[in-house]
Amino acid sequence: MSVTELLETAQFLVDGGGEKKAVVFDYVHWEELLTLLEDLEDAKEIHCLREAESVTLKSAEDSFRQGWKEMLSGDTRPVDELWEGIDAE
Repeated sequence: MSVTELLETAQFLVDGGGEKKAVVFDYVHWEELLTLLEDLEDAKEIHCLREAESVTLKSAEDSFRQGWKEMLSGDTRPVDELWEGIDAE
């Protein structure tokens, strides 16, 4: 169902004067509406991430040359130290 179709299923609770006081949805429709809203939030977040400035990486050759210089100068760390603080499941 579309959002409009879901909203059209809403029922209203009114007071003695006929003023709308609350909205009631069938639970199945409520769950559908929540899913659609969550999807909309996700789409917005994805859009923001895509629009954010991208990070420019060095070329593979430049990265290799830098790593090679670091290795030759002794600027290295043990592999097990590199994994400290990283939780992998």
